[in-house]
Amino acid sequence: MNFNARGAWAIYKSELSRAWRAFFQTILSPVLTTSLYFIVFGAAIGGRIEQAGGVPYGAFIIPGLLLLTLLTETTTNASFGIFMPRFTGSIYELLSAPVGVAETLIGFVGAAATKSLIISTIILATATLFVDYTIIHPLWAICFIVMTAAAFALFGFIIGVWAEGFERLQIIPLVVLTPLTFLGGTFYSIEMLAEPWRTVALFNPVVYLVNGLRWTFYGTSDVDIAVSAGLTGLFLALCTGIIAWIFRTGWKLRS
Repeated sequence: MNFNARGAWAIYKSELSRAWRAFFQTILSPVLTTSLYFIVFGAAIGGRIEQAGGVPYGAFIIPGLLLLTLLTETTTNASFGIFMPRFTGSIYELLSAPVGVAETLIGFVGAAATKSLIISTIILATATLFVDYTIIHPLWAICFIVMTAAAFALFGFIIGVWAEGFERLQIIPLVVLTPLTFLGGTFYSIEMLAEPWRTVALFNPVVYLVNGLRWTFYGTSDVDIAVSAGLTGLFLALCTGIIAWIFRTGWKLRS
C-alpha cells in the first residue's frame, strides 16, 4: 500500500486540535507548573546555592525541569491519544481505513511530540523571566529534544495500547517517570552524591537524558554525552520495534 499522506495529516490534525480544545490542561497547566518550580527552586533555593556543576543553580535546573515536563507530557499525550479510540471503539474504523503503520504513527506520535515541543518552547521562553541561561549547542539541543520527544511519544503509544483503563494510563507517568526524573539529577548533580548512591544513580536511565540535555546547554555533564545520545537512540529504536510488533500481531488493537 502506498503512503497515505492525507490520512496521516488527518490523524495528526485531529490529535493536535484536541490540544487546543483543552488548552489549559494540555498547554497552559504544565507551563504554570514548571514556572512554580522556577520560582521555588530557581529563585528561593537558588539564592542560597551559588552553583551546581559549575553553573548558577537557577540555570542548572532548567534542562532537568524541561525534561521533566517533556517526558510526562509527551508520554501522557501519546498514550491518551491512542487509548481513547480503543475506549470508544473507533479504533476499528482506523484499522479498516486505508492507512498503514507509518501513517498512524506519524499522526498520533507526531501530534504528541509536536505538543511537547510547543510546551518546551514556551517553557524556555518563560525561563528567561526567572534566570539567565545560555544554550551553547543550540542545534544539538534541538536534535536531543526532538529525539527525546519522539522516543517518549512512541513509549506513550505503547502504554495507550497496553492500558485497560484510565488508572493504568496514568500509572507509568506518575509512578515511574516522575520519580525517576526527580531522582535523575533534575535538581542536583550526581557528583554531589556520596557512594554508593552515586553508583546507584547511574542505573537510572533518566540520569543520561538529563545530563545529555544539560550538556547541550552548558557543555558540562556528569556522564559521557555519547552514552546519553546512544541510550536515547536505543530506546527510540526499541519502542519502534515494539510498535511494529503490535501492529503486525494486532495485540490489544483487534481484541
